[in-house]
This record gives sequence, structure tokens and C-alpha cells, in this order.
Amino acid sequence: MERKIKIALIQPRIIPDWDENMERVEAMLEKTAARGADLVILPEMFICPYDLELFPEYAEPVPDGRTCWRLRDWARTFRLHLLGGSIPEIDDEGRLYNTATLWDPQGNILAVYRKIHLFDVDLPGGVSFHESRVLSPGREIKMADCLGLKLGIAICYDIRFPELFRLMALAGADLMVLPGAFNNISGPAHWELSLRSRAVENTVYLAGVSGVAPEGSSYQSWGHSMLVDPFGEIMVDLGRSEGVGLAELDPARLKDIRRRLPLLKQRREDVYGLSSR
Repeated sequence: MERKIKIALIQPRIIPDWDENMERVEAMLEKTAARGADLVILPEMFICPYDLELFPEYAEPVPDGRTCWRLRDWARTFRLHLLGGSIPEIDDEGRLYNTATLWDPQGNILAVYRKIHLFDVDLPGGVSFHESRVLSPGREIKMADCLGLKLGIAICYDIRFPELFRLMALAGADLMVLPGAFNNISGPAHWELSLRSRAVENTVYLAGVSGVAPEGSSYQSWGHSMLVDPFGEIMVDLGRSEGVGLAELDPARLKDIRRRLPLLKQRREDVYGLSSR
């Protein structure tokens, strides 16, 4: 990363109406672009509520579905890089994935990432969710060159698997982006904790971006879209209201923190192994 990058996190209210969700996001994008954003990140499943029963209904091919066409147009119109949150993708064999796409200002697709770790849990408080009933897991780690930085992409539940983030850090990531949808149980317990931990242990900027759900929705997203710096400081926290947060990624700060905390250089791979003795 050679210059300061202005990054925007968009946290919309998500309802079961594709057209209205698109209109809402477009209006927020227009305001964000006017404020000079270089890179904008949308939430996980920003086109529909986080509901397994709805994913097949909203699923579309990537990159030729209606949402990708809209993302392409937005990137061109607003002249910015756009991480299109994630959407339910359907492939040629009828398999469904939770898929994120990254677009450049010319409308070119830079990366397609399918969520690797599926959210199959039974949490305290009666929250039970099993993505594998509907979705298939991705099998590829994805990074992209974007605005002079190395960008790593993950989705929601991936944050609980440090191996994924360490591999992206070792491959040179400066910024990691995580469209997500933590809930009212895991959100207050683990969302901020996980984002700050992954940022600090890998000395990277990390953006976690969520939507918010209307009252009465079967799945209540925690919101609290956050941008965390490499020292673990929270630069943006959008709380539980619809909104947009902007901040600058500073290459000088990234370089300074990595100099003071050279964690990746101090790894001891020569002793990382279990012994019975």
C-alpha cells in the first residue's frame, strides 16, 4: 500500500425484497462515493434476509446474474472498487454457495470467493443454524491486488478459523474484508473479539461488515460493522443502526506497527510441532 486509502463500510437494513434492497444500497453508495471513497464493502447476503429457506429463491449465477450486473454498474458509475458483500450463488450443477465478488472502477471482476467454513452451530439461547443443509463450501482462498494493497477476502464464520487469516497474512495481505452476519448471541460475545484478534495477530487492517434486520425477523443480525487497525484499535463501529462509516487506511501506520511488532517475522516454524515427550 503506497497511499492512504479511504474505505467505506455500508450497513443497510435488509428486507425480503430484492428491488428495495438494491435501491437502498444504491442510495448509500451514491452518498459514499460523493465523500471520496476508494473502496466500499457491502454485507453478507445483502440482497435478502439471512434465512436458509430464502437462499434458493434468491440464488443466481456469478458473474452473470442480476445482482452482479448491478454491482458492475455501480462500480463503473461511482468509479470505485466494490466488494459486493455476498449473495447466494447457484452453479451449473445446481449447487448453492455463499459468494463474494470484488469489482474495479471499470466494472471488471477481480475476485470471486466462496465461503469456505459453513455456519453449522447450535448456540446457547436457542439459535440453531446449519448452512450445510442448503449451501456447499468453497475450496479456494482468495486474495486480490486492489488500490496498491493486497486484499484478502473471507465471509462471516470464516473469522473463527485463524489458519485462513494467517495464510493470507503470510501471502502479504494488508487488508482483510469480512462480510458477515453474526447474531444476537454470538455477536456481543465474539464479533469484536474475533475481528480485533485476527487484526492484531496478523498485523493487518480488518473490516467486518454486517447488515441489520427489521424487528421481528427470524434472524437478527448483530450489525456493528467495524474497521479495526493493525494494533487492534476500532476505527469505525456502526452500532445497530443503518448507516455508512468511512475511514482511511494509512500505509505509514501499517508499516510502523509491523516494525514495532514483527510478529510474522518472529514465527518459529522450526518448533511448531507436537511431541509426546
